[in-house]
Amino acid sequence: MNDYVIRVGDSPRAVDPHAWDTLLAAQDHATPFMKHAYLAALHDSGCARSATGWDTNLICLYQADSLVAACAVYTKGHSFGEYVFDWAWANAYAQHGVAYYPKAVVAVPFTPVPGTRLLAKDSASRNALLQALLSWCKSSGMSSLHLLFGAKEDIATCAARGLMLRHTVQFHWTNANPAYASFEEFLASLSQEKRKKIRQERRKVSQAGVCFRHALGSGIQPADWDFFYRCYERTYLEHGNAPYLNRDFFRRIAVDLPEAWLMFTAERDGAPIASSLIGLGRDASGAARVAYGRYWGALERVDCLHFEACYYQPLLWCIANGVERFEGGAQGEHKMARALMPVKTSSAHWLAHPDFADAVARYLQREDEGVSNYMDELQARAPFRNPD
Repeated sequence: MNDYVIRVGDSPRAVDPHAWDTLLAAQDHATPFMKHAYLAALHDSGCARSATGWDTNLICLYQADSLVAACAVYTKGHSFGEYVFDWAWANAYAQHGVAYYPKAVVAVPFTPVPGTRLLAKDSASRNALLQALLSWCKSSGMSSLHLLFGAKEDIATCAARGLMLRHTVQFHWTNANPAYASFEEFLASLSQEKRKKIRQERRKVSQAGVCFRHALGSGIQPADWDFFYRCYERTYLEHGNAPYLNRDFFRRIAVDLPEAWLMFTAERDGAPIASSLIGLGRDASGAARVAYGRYWGALERVDCLHFEACYYQPLLWCIANGVERFEGGAQGEHKMARALMPVKTSSAHWLAHPDFADAVARYLQREDEGVSNYMDELQARAPFRNPD
């Protein structure tokens, strides 16, 4: 492959953190979840390791000892924690006596945030990286390769190489241009019905005696992180599942990636009762430009507390700080009532078995038509006073 030197490491520690983050910073769609510290925290805390079904590999391309392209690819024996669901594909393989696992996944574990997956200094390096990735999958005996929630550059590169594309829908809030001057100005952009609903929901939380405080970056104290994790863990356990992320993971990102976090804490009678954690994407000047709704939990039940902690408080902060976009995470039509609008996200897929690849391609064509129709239906229900 021209003059590229390909190296494959089995952990984020196999690549220089500064080189990785410098390459990431040059991407148009970089997020904090692809930073070296974030991926290292997932690995070193044990959350994304072989024991949990996320066997880490870093494929890196060098020219003259300079890192010019890289990606994190995980060998997996299951499909948990991905948010682009392929259980039906795995079942079809099993019914025909063909092994679907292990498969290869290029993604951020447990993190359905769209962004760059193929870090590269230019399009030639990105193409070379994808070629190296496919060669590695074939030589390693992977049934398939799945690049999830990729940036448009990733998806275009994959499409040009013949990978199949799949689309899903997320819900994102976008600031006005010029930006909203206040939360009330934002509410004024909505229909009367939606304004009334939001005010009613916020009033319920206020009348229940709940108030909020927020902390940013290194201002989030260890006690805040401890309380947040109690809430986060309890919410998972109440739904009958252990959380994907452990306390050690959050300890590591608090220390190694403090600038990426904003935490809201709900209090009643002076005692904390709930918490939500927001990720922040910053520009070269250090200003927050994108906020990512990530995790939340509560120790007490208060009507509409989830909406206040996970939507209204973050939107208040985004408006006050001129943040351009708030991404509310995967799924959830209810987010439209809070002015988070549907956005199409994309993934790319390669299947080694030609017959299954043909069948999946036909399935994806039908699915894509359904997603397009779904997007049209959602747009017709826009919550704004003037849908245009």
